[in-house]
Amino acid sequence: MHACGGMAGLTIALVPAGQRCKVEAVEREDYIGRESVQSNGEGRPVMAVVTTRDDGQDCTVFAPIAQGTRE
Repeated sequence: MHACGGMAGLTIALVPAGQRCKVEAVEREDYIGRESVQSNGEGRPVMAVVTTRDDGQDCTVFAPIAQGTRE
């Protein structure tokens, strides 16, 4: 895993040099409300990044961050 500069710093699977693959960000399509979520370089919320290779597929899922308050 690495923070990919080409994907606006999203953490995605590391691909060996020279290996052909397709990397695509999957945008969240549900209601976000006040949740803290990952976003791409354009500010759109991202729920996953899928890396597809000839021999398989990797998927990085970004779950919303839980927050709590203390009184």
